[in-house]
Amino acid sequence: MSETKKDKQLFTVARVFFLLIVIPLSLMAILIANGIYKLGDTARERAVAGMDQKSQEEIKIRAMNTADEVASFLNERKKDLLIATIIPATESAFKQFVNENKRPLWVKDGANIHQVPTLLYTEMSLTDSKGNEVIKITNGDIAPKSKLTNVSVPANTTYKSEDYFNKAKSLNKGEIYVSNVTGWYVNKAEFDKGKRFSGVVRFAAPVFGKEGFAGVLCLTVDVRHLEGFTDHIVPTQAAPVFEADASTGNYAFMVDGRGMIISHPADYHIAGLNPDGTPVAPLSEQTKDAMMKKGEEVLNLNLLGYMDPTMPVVAKDAAAGKEGMKTYKFAGHTKFVAYAPIKFYASNLPKPAGFGWIGMGIDVDKANELAAATSKKIQEESKSWITTITLIIIISVVLLFFIMALLARGITRSIEAEIPLEAQEAIKSYDDDDEDK
Repeated sequence: MSETKKDKQLFTVARVFFLLIVIPLSLMAILIANGIYKLGDTARERAVAGMDQKSQEEIKIRAMNTADEVASFLNERKKDLLIATIIPATESAFKQFVNENKRPLWVKDGANIHQVPTLLYTEMSLTDSKGNEVIKITNGDIAPKSKLTNVSVPANTTYKSEDYFNKAKSLNKGEIYVSNVTGWYVNKAEFDKGKRFSGVVRFAAPVFGKEGFAGVLCLTVDVRHLEGFTDHIVPTQAAPVFEADASTGNYAFMVDGRGMIISHPADYHIAGLNPDGTPVAPLSEQTKDAMMKKGEEVLNLNLLGYMDPTMPVVAKDAAAGKEGMKTYKFAGHTKFVAYAPIKFYASNLPKPAGFGWIGMGIDVDKANELAAATSKKIQEESKSWITTITLIIIISVVLLFFIMALLARGITRSIEAEIPLEAQEAIKSYDDDDEDK
């Protein structure tokens, strides 16, 4: 076979190979690269949009859902209290009741984080009509008689100022009293060293006998179970964390009906008591400098108008039973907050304010910085992927052309091997005649 004929066959095989393999491969690579580029663009747009209206609404819905979960938790505690008023008034029955009511809490053991079933009630007590404790269960164990006291005197109570007996004894059957979150204050220095707020919420109800009022039954809720609804939330991410970082400005918090912070990643903002039972005063425009020097930074949102007039508006709206969204300034940063009321009510927690409300805050400035950094990273990764794909295409095409040439030559040789020598001579003569013409 002449060299010209061989070249024609080689060209024909190469063309078929190119049409069937190289062009589809190239088109596929272009489509993949274009998809990655568009995905990068979409991700960058979403990162930069960060706090768009849809994102704000999603955070607001999350605040509402969390508030509903807290309300449900509190209503369950109310049911427990009313059930406890009809169980046998014996130490063994009370102890069994306390030890059967547990709920998991996240705990950190070195580098490990896991859930541990923990008593819901640190105390369960029954008093007589004068306020003398008759039965008391503390941390799941029966308290000895020597530890029982008269709680009609606030100074005799655990936190030296509690009046749950006096508030509950005036109630009707079926009504309950719910205390504010009560615990010793944790200042900034203590918090920085690892100490965390520890406190309680008292649920108290009157009990009645044949002669009328017979005493008060009290269930004391470990406040950690309440704080757990907000402590593990980062509003901009779905996955829970062990402890939100207040410095990011991206966290959830809880406020009571007075406007006092009762759950916050920075525990020194939580309302607490001095060692003598008196409350640590919240920051105000007049006292803020002196108190911050001492590391005492209790927050009452109703008093923070000097930072931004919107903050008391948020507290007022939430206390009116409304959910909403606002932006305000705090510590020099623009903050976004979504808030929703906790719809739980008691004799001393009437509508519309009820128990309080949930807030979910985001530091807008930091969110924008993070969005810009994320956008830049996405852009760099997109360029890297496109460069890699382009390189793969070039290498693949070169390799395919090399393979194509080898295959074409092999096919040509196979054809030559199948044609008898006489036929090849005849073909050669025919080709020579064509060339002469």
